[in-house]
Amino acid sequence: MANATSSGIEKRSIEMVPDAERHGTPRSQFTLWFGANTQITAIVDGALAVVFGADALWAIIGLLIGNILGGIVMALHSAQGPQLGLPQMISSRAQFGIIGAIIPLVLVVLMYIGFASTGAVLSGQAVNLIIGVDTPAVGIIIFGALTALVALLGYKYIHVLGRISSVTGLLGFLFITVCVVTQVDVPGLISHSSFAFPAFLSAIALAVGWQLTYGPYVADYSRYLPRSTPSSKTFWFTFGGSVIGSQWSMTLGALIGAAAMTESGNEFVENQVGYVGDIVGGGVFALLIFIVILLGKLTVNTLNAYGAFMCTLTILTSFGDKATIRRWTRAVFVIGIVTLTVLVALLASADFLANFKNFVLALLMVFTPWSVINLTDYYLISKDRFDIPAFYDRAGRYGAWNWRALVAYGVGVIIQIPFLAQSFYTGPLVAKLGGADISWLVGIVVTFVLYYALIRNHGVAPKETIYPSLEDLERK
Repeated sequence: MANATSSGIEKRSIEMVPDAERHGTPRSQFTLWFGANTQITAIVDGALAVVFGADALWAIIGLLIGNILGGIVMALHSAQGPQLGLPQMISSRAQFGIIGAIIPLVLVVLMYIGFASTGAVLSGQAVNLIIGVDTPAVGIIIFGALTALVALLGYKYIHVLGRISSVTGLLGFLFITVCVVTQVDVPGLISHSSFAFPAFLSAIALAVGWQLTYGPYVADYSRYLPRSTPSSKTFWFTFGGSVIGSQWSMTLGALIGAAAMTESGNEFVENQVGYVGDIVGGGVFALLIFIVILLGKLTVNTLNAYGAFMCTLTILTSFGDKATIRRWTRAVFVIGIVTLTVLVALLASADFLANFKNFVLALLMVFTPWSVINLTDYYLISKDRFDIPAFYDRAGRYGAWNWRALVAYGVGVIIQIPFLAQSFYTGPLVAKLGGADISWLVGIVVTFVLYYALIRNHGVAPKETIYPSLEDLERK
């Protein structure tokens, strides 16, 4: 059979990718995730650590710790792709059941829309600065149209865009780095840093949350790799691209955020993209950096639109046995999702940074338990042994619901509430911890212990993975 992504629009959706259609090398994961993380929203995320309390040095250290910890989890999800040949959230049916998996799926779709909307706000700034327009809606709508186009083309073209944005991101961020080092008193910012434990933990949480939000769809972009691809290579290339790209961006963000502090406020907060353009000297240099920002955001927003489409389709197919859809239906889904993100972006609050921080930390609360359950099952319970045809059959091995996983997930989310420290809610135990937010750490420990205790004697994994036949894939 011809490769489904060798030319034209991608053919596959949520069904398993057959071996005959697998291609590529794990190095592609590095370029994709490096390109997806050398972008303006990651700079903003790094700046948040400083804007909301941490000094530059400890913000950078905290962000590094968070990126490494979150990157490990993210890359462990990526390593599942070549082995199963499935989108990430389809494999959640093995833990939650066919219908039960809808609960985390709905939250994932909301995450995609939220991140895509914030990305559209920042990218709209870049588009407007490139074409010389002041109306925010113009840039947002143009960027939305570009996002829909690449997402419709699918897997192959997303990776092409990832390679392009990796190169432009590398060159652009090298230039930004030089400008920051030469224009900002970096030694002064670092040497005058003082340690504040709550702000340090907040910096770690921001980076962990950043990485964990890739977990629900990272395997979508490794599933076309040959089944023989070593899991270790998929892991390390994904980990390296995501952690290096994000830490570089966030370090720049922390330095820029610290340098932009004035007695009257923070200049970066008022105009994130324009401020970066001023740092590089304005004029043609700023124009080139705006193009770099646009390509980087286009890469990650395309990932969000594509992932939202896959998750929405997974939800809808939970009530039937159909795993494939027609291309025009796919187009309707993608265009509808992108349109929704554009509308949210147009209605976005002016208090962008504060809302973005709360958004990332709230996502950390709901996706940490999901990641723990998925990885515990894959690596410790099922041990990479799955009945793939049963992922599409409510009467099959995994059933419609798995109450044990749902209980562990629910408890894992609820147990974090007393430890939350956010602008809209502060838990009763936060004051006793000096204002530190350790909710995600509590969520990891409690979810793992409870899920493992509930499921270890009730696993339903087959003796070896059961794959569907090619005829079954074509018939669905």
